[in-house]
Amino acid sequence: MIQRRKTREVKIEKLTIGGKNPILVQSMTTTKTTDIKATVKQILELSKAGCEIIRVAVPTMEAAFSLGAIKRQIHIPLIADIHFQYQFALEAIKQGVDKVRINPGNIGGADKIKAVVRACKEKNIPIRIGINMGSLEKDLLAEYGNRGIPLVMVKSAERNIKLLEELDFFDIVVSLKGSNVLTTIEAYELFAKYFDYPVHLGITEAGTLWGGSIKSAVGIGSILSRGIGDTIRVSLSADPVEEVKVGWQILKSLGLRQKGINFISCPTCGRTEIDLIGLANRVEKALKDIEAPITVAVMGCVVNGPGEASFADVGLCGGKKQAAIFRKDKVVATVGEEKAYRRFLEEVRKLLIEKGYRKDAEKIKY
Repeated sequence: MIQRRKTREVKIEKLTIGGKNPILVQSMTTTKTTDIKATVKQILELSKAGCEIIRVAVPTMEAAFSLGAIKRQIHIPLIADIHFQYQFALEAIKQGVDKVRINPGNIGGADKIKAVVRACKEKNIPIRIGINMGSLEKDLLAEYGNRGIPLVMVKSAERNIKLLEELDFFDIVVSLKGSNVLTTIEAYELFAKYFDYPVHLGITEAGTLWGGSIKSAVGIGSILSRGIGDTIRVSLSADPVEEVKVGWQILKSLGLRQKGINFISCPTCGRTEIDLIGLANRVEKALKDIEAPITVAVMGCVVNGPGEASFADVGLCGGKKQAAIFRKDKVVATVGEEKAYRRFLEEVRKLLIEKGYRKDAEKIKY
């Protein structure tokens, strides 16, 4: 079991970030925020996929004015992502957003920072200080750069935290993102030694769906395995629904959250005598919309198959043109290969009904 570090709790709408609360999955819209209809549509799709907090870009005042209409049509907390223009932050707060993401150091002078903080205090809205390795302060790079970018990132966070703390503001979440996995891991580890604010994890500009998913799994997973992290966002050059799917898979693989199917299947080898890859893909597709936290296994042969199948709620172990269907450590059926797919799904459906997940059971199509 991963022992998570103890952090302060920060409220965002009805959710709580930090402390012993679940690690939350975030994403960011790719639509123009001024296109309210398209933005709401995408947020609802993301929410259905398991996104728990959503962030939108606010590059113009028109975008800020759009936030109220968006907020009224969604059901998860809304974060306004703002750079440089403090007026956009003030309008976003008026429009009812649940959190703002800024860098206090680039939002303007002390009076502008104070105005944003005052508005957040009045509405009980937290601030995320977003540090990126690609936009660090030049004076900090000059002073600490020879000691490594992770230290510069932490020093930047420290400077920004101090700005808010001096205004008696402590509803703070921090992120220290980089496109380099090892740099990002080191930055979060260093930050965790000195601060107890909750942190948002991510490998920024991770890449396309395939490469970015791997990079994010390695980076975010490594940080989470150290007990660090309170929210996550997988950054991909892809449909943001894929970000949510990968984020959940990272959490499930570490035993930190469970949503939907935990799917186990073997890579196959020369001992396999059924179309294991085809069967596994068909099963995974059939169960993709199941939300119940159950484990299923599709295994190819007798070497690890019976053992892995016995750990699963429902398992399948291939033999010579046939397959055994397991419920935990008991074989409930042995069928020919051509009947294995349907019989396996029938057993999954039966289990879901027994556990009270009838709506999930009805989603299964043979």
